[in-house]
Amino acid sequence: MTEKMALEKLKNSDKLLDEAFINIQKWLNSNQMPRWSKDSIIELIISNAWEELNDRFYCSLAFGTGGMRGRTIGKTFTSIECDKKNGNIPLRPAVGINVLNDFTIIKGTIGLFNYTLKFLKDNGKIDIPRFIVAYDVRYFSKQFAELAASVWIKLGGQALIFEEARSTPQLSFSVRHYKAHCGAVITASHNPYHDNGFKVYFGDGAQVVDPHAGQIVELVNSVNLEDTLPYLEANLDGVIRLGSKADYEYKNLLKELLSFSIGEKNNLKVVFSPIHGTGGIIAVDLLREIGLDVLEVESQKLMDPAFSTVESPNPENASALKEALDLAYENEADLVIATDPDADRMGVAISDQDGSMHLLSGNQIGALLADYRIKMLKERNILPKEGSKNAVILKTLVTTRLQDAIAESEGLKVVNTLTGFKWIGKKLDQYESVMKEKYLEEEGIAIDYDKTEPDVRAEILMDYSNFFVFGGEESYGYLAHDVVRDKDANASALIFSEMAAYYKSKGKRVIDVLKNLYFKHGYFSEKMINIYYEGAAGSKKISKILESYRFSPPKSFGNIYVNKIHNYGEADYYDEDGLMIPKQNFYLIECTDEFSFAVRGSGTEPKIKFYIFGRKKIKNPASFNESKVQLESEINNLAELIKSDAQLRAE
Repeated sequence: MTEKMALEKLKNSDKLLDEAFINIQKWLNSNQMPRWSKDSIIELIISNAWEELNDRFYCSLAFGTGGMRGRTIGKTFTSIECDKKNGNIPLRPAVGINVLNDFTIIKGTIGLFNYTLKFLKDNGKIDIPRFIVAYDVRYFSKQFAELAASVWIKLGGQALIFEEARSTPQLSFSVRHYKAHCGAVITASHNPYHDNGFKVYFGDGAQVVDPHAGQIVELVNSVNLEDTLPYLEANLDGVIRLGSKADYEYKNLLKELLSFSIGEKNNLKVVFSPIHGTGGIIAVDLLREIGLDVLEVESQKLMDPAFSTVESPNPENASALKEALDLAYENEADLVIATDPDADRMGVAISDQDGSMHLLSGNQIGALLADYRIKMLKERNILPKEGSKNAVILKTLVTTRLQDAIAESEGLKVVNTLTGFKWIGKKLDQYESVMKEKYLEEEGIAIDYDKTEPDVRAEILMDYSNFFVFGGEESYGYLAHDVVRDKDANASALIFSEMAAYYKSKGKRVIDVLKNLYFKHGYFSEKMINIYYEGAAGSKKISKILESYRFSPPKSFGNIYVNKIHNYGEADYYDEDGLMIPKQNFYLIECTDEFSFAVRGSGTEPKIKFYIFGRKKIKNPASFNESKVQLESEINNLAELIKSDAQLRAE
């Protein structure tokens, strides 16, 4: 079938969206597009794959504040894109404008370069734009990383790339360490195997937010499809490769987090799984180095882009930890740790007195780490025993209120941010900037933030700004170091294991510590609902639900009544530092009986998310189980009512 015949068939189809037809027509009519890309589209047309064509072409893949993420392997794929004779092994990224492929990677890189160059010129700097890129284990990740580095060099910049797959937090650290002006990691984090992404960082090592983000988006959107074509062939001449020295420097940073000397006699046994990703590169060596007995899940050590032993490479899902749990039971291990493909998220299971393993939620892991971090900093006299209101726990608005209770009891301040770790990263940049400015003004010294010893930096931050103690979000992301500016599963694995060893040395189990937190602060329970709506039609349903909360807000769910709705997309809200929270299509709903919930569209997946919170006081230890069962039953009932209501709002 020729392009002309294909276009004629498209015109006669009543199942193709107008926007998709216009975009496909441009592609097929172009004399410059590669032959293989046209043949792939024609094959989809011949097979009447209208839904697939709509999803790929109804709009351009959005470059948001954190970059791009989406399918790189189509739901329906062609013989050019996958080897159908040999198990559908991916051969090329999916063709289209609403998928992550060579064209969209080039487009994103050009826009990022143009902004970085403009930013340097606007600030009176004549530096050559320096870009560092990492990649995880996913299909085409290395290809996309090398292509991005090649584009950067061709545009006149300097590019650094890791020789092998590395984690997202190591990229964040390396942006600062190598004094890059910006960076990117090719990853879709915990998403299914068919996705990939282009996650962007600026010179502070954090994901881009405004004022950078909006301008980057504009410049990316100004790049036309034809503008990408001269860059399709990668040329790595001049690209700087980062080897083992980069690992050594990152490992040394993580060692600064250690507080407790485990010693040779400690017999803590840890089962570790990277779930086919990058988590085993750094964390396992460090865990063994501090004296722990680490058992690796052999079948999941392999860096496998198909994530062949799991349905989803997400440590939030119990099924992803099954093989690790089996190994833990076989060897009577104390805890299980699993990380996602780019090692920014960590899941944990801990042992009970009877040897059974208990999976922890992200909220529980974060609360335990925050409590331990405060305890250790006080023991080391870095934090005053009574705490400090210039020592801060950073958390998102959808993260458990148990962290608020812990911080308050220890004399620390909690600052809540919008959902997404980029907002925690932005806070860290603010604290650093304020500290350096005030220190220069009052002491006459321009401080080198990263080279200042951590203990000294903490003291100066408490005197002149805010000292970051711990940060986290409910979705299994945690951070305990202010030089890394994104969630770090490598560091989290190290600290959680050290914590378990510390408590074991005192005859305690982590599960006992968690129960004691509940006895002290009340039992907190949280539940998340994810409702998936894929493709063009799904996107409209998500928007419809969110809009309905504005125009027709809920009043009750069974016997639980709505007291107040906070609309962060319209009203002005200020955080605990007194700074205005950016507008976002996000709702926080306060209800009776200490229940509340939040609703937002996911920024990384085709779904709408509901976060439900509840708390019940514990009268005495004997009533713990009864209170727990009762609250979790009430949370589950509320979740079902919210879900049913949302599905009605979508139609």
